Amino acid sequence: MEIPKTHQNVMPYLMLAGANKFKAFVSAVFGAQETYSAMRDADHIMHAEVQLNGSTIMYCDATEQWKPQTANLFVYVEDANQTYQLALDNGASSVTEPADQEYGRSCGVTDPTGNVWWITSVLKK
Repeated sequence: MEIPKTHQNVMPYLMLAGANKFKAFVSAVFGAQETYSAMRDADHIMHAEVQLNGSTIMYCDATEQWKPQTANLFVYVEDANQTYQLALDNGASSVTEPADQEYGRSCGVTDPTGNVWWITSVLKK
């Protein structure tokens, strides 16, 4: 099986109310880079892809036929505290504040389009 170099075997596909808000959020908070975009019309994304540290997230604007479908996404970052604050500064709402867990320093936010991000950094030993 041969898949495109920018793709993985499993990738989330999000159908969003306000896909442009999602693109702005992941770019500002996680440094995601858009790798593909096709517009349905001047204001609505038919299909787009962003790369976030080697992982692809596909997304589009929801339609009457394809209702909004958000997700819970787990992401490793260098500094959970800093990323949490950056997410809040870019329109996210808090789910859980940063705290040490057995698997790392972790917190949660809901982005402006309704996805929940579980943000985690590895605890330094």
